[in-house]
Amino acid sequence: RADGAAMEPECRVLSIQSHVVRGYVGNKAATFPLQVLGFEVDTVNSVQFSNHTGYAHWKGQVLNSDELHELYEGLKLNKVNRYDYVLTGYTRDTSFLAMVVDIVQELKQQNSNLVYVCDPVMGDKWNGEGSMYVPEDLLPVYRDKVVPVADIITPNQFEAELLTGRKIYTEKDALEVMDMLHAMGPETVVITSSDLQAPLGNDYLIALGSHRKTQADGTRITQRIRMESPKVDAVFVGTGDLFAAMLLAWTHKHPNNLKVACEKTVSAMQHVLQRTIKSAKAQAGEGNKPNSAQLELRMVQSKKDIENPEIIVKATVL
Repeated sequence: RADGAAMEPECRVLSIQSHVVRGYVGNKAATFPLQVLGFEVDTVNSVQFSNHTGYAHWKGQVLNSDELHELYEGLKLNKVNRYDYVLTGYTRDTSFLAMVVDIVQELKQQNSNLVYVCDPVMGDKWNGEGSMYVPEDLLPVYRDKVVPVADIITPNQFEAELLTGRKIYTEKDALEVMDMLHAMGPETVVITSSDLQAPLGNDYLIALGSHRKTQADGTRITQRIRMESPKVDAVFVGTGDLFAAMLLAWTHKHPNNLKVACEKTVSAMQHVLQRTIKSAKAQAGEGNKPNSAQLELRMVQSKKDIENPEIIVKATVL
């Protein structure tokens, strides 16, 4: 560069997620924030839908494992299949998920420093009851094949319980579940949301993070944090995809400081959600409930908050 400033080496992400024409979920929710934060993003669209499935109607196509393999082969033939990160989210098909694992393993053979960030999207809790919104045969694939090759995972409480077969009732349970997940492979585990009682009160949602590092002398250090963020009274779609993408970016920029990485991720999320709900309510008009289209994340409008979030949610070191 002419100004003499050192350029950061290019950091490339392969993101295998869903795609929508309208709105922000999957790759549409992950690509923009990653690009804004300086990453090159190559996207494979596991589905191409007109919009997310929370709308009354949706149309589109689903990519199968053979088609995924074909796309990857094209990259390989041109020798442009070297990545620093792989990011994956919602998948409905076991053979597709198994193919993702094959690709991740091959990419890790080429670059032993590759980091695989996996959001194991399987289900959630509504009114205290958990249910899966993907076929149940995905669970063993995630548990036995995906999580062992992942470096960072971002399950919600229900997904963490599914993966370990252990229920979470207290923070102590949650920490033990995160230890079980570490033992399966990942160095970093973030439980993105839980129904645990927040010290700040019922209007707050708890997220927990744990980073386990093995020192050169073989000793293990585990850093654990708790975050409490204000609940927003609306159902947003694509927040998990945005969270995983920003966590990838901020852990890259703060590799040994999970606290700062999570504070930046969760604070940026809050800025995006507050802007979205304000805009949605204004569009819906006084006394009306915003619809799916009005509740699409205000991503472009939040560019500055994504790039340099003002820290409004602080993490507590446990």
